[in-house]
Order: sequence, then structure tokens, then C-alpha cells
Amino acid sequence: MRAVVQRVDGARVTVDGVTVGEITGEGLCALIGVTHQDTEATAARLAAKLWSLRILDGEKSCSDVGAPLLVISQFTLYGDARKGRRPTWNAAAPGEVAEPLVDAVCDRLRELGARVETGRFGAKMRVSLTNDGPFTVLLEV
Repeated sequence: MRAVVQRVDGARVTVDGVTVGEITGEGLCALIGVTHQDTEATAARLAAKLWSLRILDGEKSCSDVGAPLLVISQFTLYGDARKGRRPTWNAAAPGEVAEPLVDAVCDRLRELGARVETGRFGAKMRVSLTNDGPFTVLLEV
């Protein structure tokens, strides 16, 4: 699994003009991509990493301060544009594999005590956020 994680001061995702997930104040926005080898164990490792990642103000984690997370599926994180001008998506897991694993990340985060908001899998989403820093990291588990 691969995640682009941004420290934010508020973020939301809309589908067809309707807000489907939103966090306010300090938190993390995580775009998550799934590849073919990923499993429930991979999802649990990513969730633990997101919950304990010390990138909030004062080198705190979401678990330290109870900060919320906005989690959004993003198959394009496994796009490959090394050849030609059009990316291929061969490394991205198909929806029927990816959706339950993104859900597993969210479920595990909630089990750890996180407040988690989400996008809508497979929908055309608009994500807006205020990147705090700016601060963006790439995680791979």
C-alpha cells in the first residue's frame, strides 16, 4: 500500500456537490493506493503508521492529540508514466480488491481510537484542503 499524507488544517471531499467527508482543524489527509500484493495485514500496518506518524505540530501524532483523518482511495498512486505519455495502471489493484482494503485501513484506525472521515470509493471526488506547512510525506508499507 502507498499513501500520500498531508498535514492539514481542515479538509473535505465532495461528490456531485455534496460533502461526503470532512475534518476541521489539525489532522491528516491520506490518499491511499492499493496494489496486488496488499492484504489485511498490510492495511493494519498502514493504519498503525498513520495513527502514530509524528508530523503534527510539535512532532505529535494523531494518537497523541486525537486529531482526525480524512482517508481517500487513490488508485492513481500506482500509475506508471515512465514509458510514453500515457500512464498505465497495471500495478493498481482492481476495485473489488482495493475497496475492502481501504475500508480495512479505516476500520483499523477507528479501532485504534481515530475519528475517520472518507471519500466515496470509485466516485469522481473533489478534494479540498488547507495543507499546513506545507507538509506532505509518502508512506509505503
